[in-house]
Amino acid sequence: MGQTIWQSMEQKGYSRRQFLQFCTAAAAAAGFAKSGVAQVVSAFEKKEKPAVVWMHFQECTCCSESFIRASHPIVADALLDVLSLNYTETLMAASGFQAEKSLNDTIKNNKGKYIVLVEGAVPTKDGGVYCMIGGKTAESILQEVSKDAAAIVAWGSCASNGCVQAAKPNPTHATPIHKLVDKPVINVPGCPPIADVMMAIVTHVLVLGQLPALDNLGRPKEFYGRRVHDTCYRRANYDAGLFVESFDDENARKGYCLYKMGCKGPVTYNSCSVVKWNDGTSYPIQSGHPCIGCSEEGFWDNGPLYQHLSSFPGFGIESTADTVGTIVAAATLAGVATHAVVTNIRKKAVIAEVHADDQKES
Repeated sequence: MGQTIWQSMEQKGYSRRQFLQFCTAAAAAAGFAKSGVAQVVSAFEKKEKPAVVWMHFQECTCCSESFIRASHPIVADALLDVLSLNYTETLMAASGFQAEKSLNDTIKNNKGKYIVLVEGAVPTKDGGVYCMIGGKTAESILQEVSKDAAAIVAWGSCASNGCVQAAKPNPTHATPIHKLVDKPVINVPGCPPIADVMMAIVTHVLVLGQLPALDNLGRPKEFYGRRVHDTCYRRANYDAGLFVESFDDENARKGYCLYKMGCKGPVTYNSCSVVKWNDGTSYPIQSGHPCIGCSEEGFWDNGPLYQHLSSFPGFGIESTADTVGTIVAAATLAGVATHAVVTNIRKKAVIAEVHADDQKES
């Protein structure tokens, strides 16, 4: 048996206290309750560091960039202390035959135990010649590495749903991972996905030894169970009919809702507004840019990015930004009118009473 996570950290000079703090952070990132910290500690003490192969196909490497540049300490330490990252074209020092040997040895010596992380879509047209590594097509490599994997995680929208490579007319027939392997795949979409979410998924698989609860698109419900719209701090402005009409207008400076600027938050399921990027600092909407719906399938083909939807599924006030302001205004005017009528009726009643009393006195 190889080193456990605790043994690896201890060897690198971590104290027991630091290890426990690390486990607590991991439990929090994975969404475990306070009582789950002990479970994480036990797993990290006893379980061998999982071997990981991180594949790169049709993509821009933004998922890797998001992961390694996160400021959260658990993410910063993950590659060195929690995972045994045996192969990745982007980060590994080895190259050529040495790199290929590392990949083959990992697959051969860790059957049923290693984790496959895949970044990028896979082209299938013309025999897959549009993405080849070491003389092999991306599809043949994917089939080889996924055959004996304990878990397969599709990082980002390219691997989860094809993203821009699969946008019409999709000249290379770019295909998401789950459509090419005969195994369950955890889809973690986003362009890129949030680093802390990525680490949380790995922690969940490592500690519990099973896939997290997934929605019908294979996304972890914990992070993709609610719309960006539901947790957006600008939601109150939406409900009040207060919208940004053009970038940098007075409404934009006031932080009004970006729906009319093309924000896809009402139809996008992600935890951007809760977890955020850069140690919880911000996310696109907070930075003044509308959500483009990058965690949803086919978002590149869902109309212009800066043109708002004419309508979307919802109830009551959630119908269309073109009418919501009118509805609110009409309701306000109706309220004012009603108040005026009632006030006038009361005034007339008071006047009539006063007039009657005057007549009695006279």
